[in-house]
Amino acid sequence: MDKHFTITIEDDQGTKEFNVHKMVKKILIYSGIFLFLLLFFSVGTVFYLNHTLTDIEKKKANLEKAYIHLESKTIETEAHLAKKKKDLEELSDSLSEIEKLIGLKPLGDKTLSERVNSAKLTSSQRATLLRLIPSGTPIEYNGITSKFGYRMHPTLHKKEFHRGSDMKAKRNTPVYATADAIVEWAGYHKRSGFGNLVILTHVYGFKSYFGHLKKVVVKSGQFVKKGDLIAYSGNSGLSSGPHLHYEIRFLQRPLNPYYFIKWTQKNYNEIFEKEKKVPWKSIISAMQQIEIVSQTSSEKDQNKTISEENNVTGKTL
Repeated sequence: MDKHFTITIEDDQGTKEFNVHKMVKKILIYSGIFLFLLLFFSVGTVFYLNHTLTDIEKKKANLEKAYIHLESKTIETEAHLAKKKKDLEELSDSLSEIEKLIGLKPLGDKTLSERVNSAKLTSSQRATLLRLIPSGTPIEYNGITSKFGYRMHPTLHKKEFHRGSDMKAKRNTPVYATADAIVEWAGYHKRSGFGNLVILTHVYGFKSYFGHLKKVVVKSGQFVKKGDLIAYSGNSGLSSGPHLHYEIRFLQRPLNPYYFIKWTQKNYNEIFEKEKKVPWKSIISAMQQIEIVSQTSSEKDQNKTISEENNVTGKTL
């Protein structure tokens, strides 16, 4: 017979007996089930927390990478901004030099864009300026044989101021107008020693001189455009050999022609620094007021008719 305890409880409803052995057995069974469930949920919770922790670690690693990348980008951006700031400061300094060269007052209270607009000409206005003021070479450029300034005259053998540049050229080299102009002189000029000479009068007080020519193909009073043929080089007058004597004058004051020979759209601003005898501010201000208007069809037809009439009559405008 199994050893066990019996507990008897009496109340108004009667007597109840509890077998201690059976209770212990049930308690153990329920405790085992509880412990199993507790262990199961504990293991599940551990796996869930471990998985969550792994995700957090991955997200943390990704955030660290993103932060490092952002920090690198920030440093790169700051360096780029610093470079841009330096470039803008250099641009502002360069613009100040240009403003000074062309005579504009300091515009420190204006934006950089406004200052640039005040100092620049449009491309069409630049082209017009280079068309109206002597620019570029009058012949195929092969060098300078005698520069602007004091020298020993090759035929008079005495020191004198050379007002132009002697450009290397063979006889019969075509000579072209370096800007739109009216022909002031075209023919032999004995007093100057230039021999056959062409003088062109341009706008804004400029003149160009072409000396020691062999043949002149334009006439006084004739209008010529930039690039028109005006003569052929030679050795007339007081000259020791074939070449072209080329002068640029502003209000009768001689200027160094070399700066104008090399003046193009590419180095447009250089002449402002090199040639300071010219009031560029006034000229540029005048140019900014010029509106470049293309010819209408009727104007082109009219000019074509006039040109045809001139060809028939043999007259030159």
